[in-house]
Amino acid sequence: MNVLKPHQQSTVFTLLELNKSQREIHRITGIDRKTIRRYMAIFAARASASANSPTAVTIGSRPPDQTPPPPRPPAFEVAPAGTHNFDFARSLCEPHRQWIEEQVRLQRNAQAIYQDLVDEFSFAASYESVKRFVRALRHVDPEQFDRLDFLPGEEAQVDYGEGAPTRDPKTGRYRRPRLFVMTLRYSRHSFRRVVWKSGQEVWARLHEEALRYFGGCVHYVVLDNLKEGVITPDLYEPEINHLYAAMLDHYGVIADPARVRDPNRKGTVENAIQHTQGTALRGRSFDSIEEQNAFLVRWEANWASKRLHGRARRQVESMFEEEKPHLRALPLTAFRYFKQVVGTVSDDTTVRIDHSWYAARPAAIGSTVLVRVFDSTIEVRDRQTQALLRIHPRFTEPGQLLLPEDERPFNPSRQTAFLLSAAGDIGPQTKALCQRMFEAQGRVGQRGMWGIVGLAKRYPARIVEQACSQALQYRLQSYKQVRKLVERLFEQALEQLDQAPQVALPLTQNHALIRPAAEYGELFSLGARQQLNPLSLNNGETNE
Repeated sequence: MNVLKPHQQSTVFTLLELNKSQREIHRITGIDRKTIRRYMAIFAARASASANSPTAVTIGSRPPDQTPPPPRPPAFEVAPAGTHNFDFARSLCEPHRQWIEEQVRLQRNAQAIYQDLVDEFSFAASYESVKRFVRALRHVDPEQFDRLDFLPGEEAQVDYGEGAPTRDPKTGRYRRPRLFVMTLRYSRHSFRRVVWKSGQEVWARLHEEALRYFGGCVHYVVLDNLKEGVITPDLYEPEINHLYAAMLDHYGVIADPARVRDPNRKGTVENAIQHTQGTALRGRSFDSIEEQNAFLVRWEANWASKRLHGRARRQVESMFEEEKPHLRALPLTAFRYFKQVVGTVSDDTTVRIDHSWYAARPAAIGSTVLVRVFDSTIEVRDRQTQALLRIHPRFTEPGQLLLPEDERPFNPSRQTAFLLSAAGDIGPQTKALCQRMFEAQGRVGQRGMWGIVGLAKRYPARIVEQACSQALQYRLQSYKQVRKLVERLFEQALEQLDQAPQVALPLTQNHALIRPAAEYGELFSLGARQQLNPLSLNNGETNE
């Protein structure tokens, strides 16, 4: 409802007192005619009240000693004081209200209703009057939402949008990066960044930058159900991405995913994204993503944080200064990012990561564990409880083993028996070498035993057997050393073949398996005749 200021009301009442028409008042003041009609009703109600009470003096009344001119008869029905009657003129569709309401319930449009009114009821008014009447019947109250109030430092909301067109350094073409926005629910202060690609680590790093930009941590953060944050959406127990959950746990923040297809739960950040796109970035383009981020920082400091919030009627920057003391303190150290993989504990109680082996006890053999790979360390955790089992320094070169001597199992397993049997098929020296490797290294040596047994698939067994014999002689117990011996012996065997003299063998002319030349000639002649006339040859053979 449009409420006029006091001087505008006084102007309207003065013009009504001078018997000016509604159209003329609109031309003089520029006020909407519907608003003028409402104040005409108020003026008429006050005039009626003053007529019933001679001692009352209201706006528009004259001194008692003057006789006012007869009032101009109003062209509308006077509404009671304090009510808003917008339908002052009686619609020509009113006699047909019941029929029109039935047609509206059938979801017929105004054009069809107007056509039937003309055909069936000889309706003489215009289509516009029917359209206005139908629009009033179809008036639907806007959907209402409960406004939630939050304490300072209680909640933040995050979401992705689209940034302004930016030149891609790889292709040279303009495309839109992703716009990340985190907004504090109490003060509406926002952090904005654009990135080319999003992922689990990028999503977590943007949260960390936002919290350090605000200078503190909120209690919980409301997010959408995107894969970077939520692996499996669920109303009661959503599965949060492990890296994102670890980062929030480091800062003492709880993730609160919104319901699926329910953007109103995070309407604050939705409005912040629309405000950024429509005000700061609309019609702009940037040559680099760094340039766009620098512009967003300047725009936030100069304009966005100094604006007056529409509902609170307060400056965002002043509300943020009020909220900042309520933010929880940041941790002293930054979050350590990692890559998490699932590994299986092998027969020797180790888990393989990047072609190196690390001790996994007390995890059971054959079970799966979570391994977090940091820049300089390796963490082995229980897959179910996330409990920390072991911490190891990370190897920089592949092929390394980290397993204390007192943790190496020396009891043979079915795999040990299989390897010794396969080595015995190659030769007794190979089996003896594998047996010695197991006695010296335990189950850890089974990897080398697998390699030695596999050499027989690429090289002759006698060469592998000869190499194992030399390894036993020189007390070698490494697969790499045995492989080098096999390669050297194989090269020597090839050289001996190349150096062997090539003896020309005489051709044998007479042998029990060699037939006379006449029989071969007869065979060739028979084949030639069969190709020329196979039908006659078959018939001749049949007749015989």
